[in-house]
Amino acid sequence: MSDVTQLIHEYLRHNKKFPHVFCAGCGHGIVLGSLIRSVHALGLPKDDVVVVAGIGCSGRLAVYVDFNTVHTTHGRALTFATGIKMANPRLKVICVMGDGDAMSIGGNHLIHAARRNIGVTALVLNNHIYGMTGGQCSSATPQGDISMTTPYGALEDSFDFVEMAKAAGANYVARGTSFHALMLDKLITSAIMHPGFSMVEVFSPCPTQYGRKNKFRSAVDMYKWLKKNTVKIETLKEGEKPEDGRIPIGVFRDRQTPGLEERYADMQRKLMGTAR
Repeated sequence: MSDVTQLIHEYLRHNKKFPHVFCAGCGHGIVLGSLIRSVHALGLPKDDVVVVAGIGCSGRLAVYVDFNTVHTTHGRALTFATGIKMANPRLKVICVMGDGDAMSIGGNHLIHAARRNIGVTALVLNNHIYGMTGGQCSSATPQGDISMTTPYGALEDSFDFVEMAKAAGANYVARGTSFHALMLDKLITSAIMHPGFSMVEVFSPCPTQYGRKNKFRSAVDMYKWLKKNTVKIETLKEGEKPEDGRIPIGVFRDRQTPGLEERYADMQRKLMGTAR
């Protein structure tokens, strides 16, 4: 049995209907594989891992993996994840969200999770659109791009998830793509083991709702675009932005400050010592 087949049998739930619901060419399946490889590489017991997901295409990741999982309401995944981490800090809590989940309806929760620096790993699967609910414009849809609700082009600027997470106070902030799969493995692995709040934004192509409307002839073209239009951050000088418009990928912040759950436990110990 090949290594890939062993991982599939070990980490995926066999009573779920396969193949999965993702469209042909969707990057979410690649992210699912990267998440599984990262947990496996770290040697984490499955019972010590909790995957929390919201609504949308990205939310299906929680359905397939054989961890402790919670499929929550739209935009509220981080609130559930925060409660789980505070209740049982030893758990590795991974919150999977789409761009709509994370920064549109759930934007307020992302800001405050980063501000609190809670020890949760947030995976934001950014396909620049609401994929499952009909292809509407999201807060990540680039200006000028077409969606069901912006047939003449989006007029608003899109959020920069990395800059938002950094400004709000996240410990670890990274960006990868589903084209750079091996790099994504390293980013997710680092994020899971990092103290405090970690966010990994993943550019994950949506050929069905986004690609067709924005003149990508195929899913392959979308992955070629990711290869051509991204640049590793370590090749840039600090604070430098590529003049050719390419998007930086890699690790943008790496701090080691204690997470909220650690500070809370420390306060409890101090109070119990005072009570004695």
